[in-house]
Amino acid sequence: MKFNTKTIHGGQSPDQAFGSVMPPIYQTSTYAQTTPGGHKGYEYSRTHNPTRHALEKSFASIENGDYGLAFGSGLAAIDAVIKLLSPGDEVISTNDLYGGTYRLFTEIYQRFKIKFHFIGMESTHQLETYINSKTKLIWVETPTNPMLNIIDIKAVSKIAKKNNILLSVDNTFATPYLQRPLDLGADIVMHSATKYLGGHSDVVMGALAVKSKDLADKLYFIQNASGAVCGPQDSFLVLRGIKTLHVRMQRHCENGLAVANFLKSHPLVNKVYWPGLKSHPNHSIAADQMDDFGGMLSFTTKANDLDTAVKIIERLEVFTLAESLGGVESLAGHPASMTHASIPKSEREKTGVVDSLIRLSVGIEDIDDIIADLKQGLEG
Repeated sequence: MKFNTKTIHGGQSPDQAFGSVMPPIYQTSTYAQTTPGGHKGYEYSRTHNPTRHALEKSFASIENGDYGLAFGSGLAAIDAVIKLLSPGDEVISTNDLYGGTYRLFTEIYQRFKIKFHFIGMESTHQLETYINSKTKLIWVETPTNPMLNIIDIKAVSKIAKKNNILLSVDNTFATPYLQRPLDLGADIVMHSATKYLGGHSDVVMGALAVKSKDLADKLYFIQNASGAVCGPQDSFLVLRGIKTLHVRMQRHCENGLAVANFLKSHPLVNKVYWPGLKSHPNHSIAADQMDDFGGMLSFTTKANDLDTAVKIIERLEVFTLAESLGGVESLAGHPASMTHASIPKSEREKTGVVDSLIRLSVGIEDIDDIIADLKQGLEG
């Protein structure tokens, strides 16, 4: 089954009760039993819920995995992965990553004696220098948030497997429409399903997909024991969102290309960060491991100051100034003061997250309206 068909049919079957084509919203906390332990596979909705189960099968299908898990947020999904570790273990993470992930790693789990190394992974040559007997996990975002850096998943996977280390890839920016990390050697793929998978800015959710049954069983145990699950209503919304993922992503990619070319040629723009540009670092790797280049991009202005960036964002009308990304509507953000505010200024500036950086989540509106809005925002 090809991807565009998987988004609609992958892991799905008509509801067994009445043949409903879409999984019903099983808005229940508990299930009747005929005798203690005599149930139909569901006993309590923290552990299992039919609507969530349908969604989890969809997650697995679109990522070419065998097992999927749904959580109450992307950070809850990441939290479950880190709970695979023990005090004294070490993690190597890309240094250009979502601020919430950085905060979880440094402010929560470092207190539990897990050590994190944040390094640039655009080249894998220094990765092995950080590996030791305590290294248990490599954490990768690609493309990264918000600099759109590209990390070679196959190359990192070879290093991870050679050293018996788990590799987890945050695939939120790319989605499986563009990139399938499990096929490239990753052990775990993670999503903030709030973003492109849901696609309509109306739900908060996280997702994991894996191939290994042993790994899945450990994660299912953590999911149930820690309890950070999503509800059936949210499960329904994301399941519905996935059914149009392929058509939305096609337009996101088309509009992303047009916006990148417009910004690249604009006299007031300094740098444009979008992996589809041939000048983008590791563009050739992106072209190899991705099917297209997505609708996320960032740019800086030649004025290179905070005030100019803020004025541009405030003038935008089609773009909404807001947190998050991946919805049908275009969103603009200021990473230094919004999504990455939890990262110390000295650290974020090392990775390029300067005060003048603007991040765009290019939506699926008419491209002429998007370009016109950016033009008036830049030129005032």
